[in-house]
Amino acid sequence: MQDNQSPATSGREQSWEQRFVETVIERCQNDKGLAARLRRADSPATEYQSWELLGWFGVDLEKDYERLPFVTIAAAIAKSKSERNGSLRLGQAIASCYKEGNKDDQAKARLRRLLACNDLAEVCRILRPVLTLVDSRVGQPLDYVRLLRQLRFFGFESGQRTKTQWAQEFYGQPVDADKEEGAT
Repeated sequence: MQDNQSPATSGREQSWEQRFVETVIERCQNDKGLAARLRRADSPATEYQSWELLGWFGVDLEKDYERLPFVTIAAAIAKSKSERNGSLRLGQAIASCYKEGNKDDQAKARLRRLLACNDLAEVCRILRPVLTLVDSRVGQPLDYVRLLRQLRFFGFESGQRTKTQWAQEFYGQPVDADKEEGAT
């Protein structure tokens, strides 16, 4: 994709989330200044540093429910220095952070805190340090496309579907991919 070509005009058969994640990964690898700005955008006070990329990508910056998922994922990708989208789901990643002894209680506490969130702004605020923890303790990249999709649809049904998916992933229960894709 050329710099002057918007994602809407590229001829790929991918979801908006896939294009976004791939674009952020590619641009972070090729533009260290952008990567640094996205890493700094990991806070409500400094998220404006990601707005150039989000605006170029067609994200409506005035709508929190649209902007927050993209800011959260872009900052997480930049901080993790991911070279590709992974396959690790959020619930699995949280469980993987604490594998020894009674540390299982800490993982459950992190999950419960996420599950207690009632709105998108709260879940993104709570999720940011969780993503940093996952990056520091787990050796494989997250499925950022899936997580972005979950965050984008968190506002519907108070995030119940997303919360259920995170809990199922954490406790090792399979998530029916057909049902999941039909809901998004």
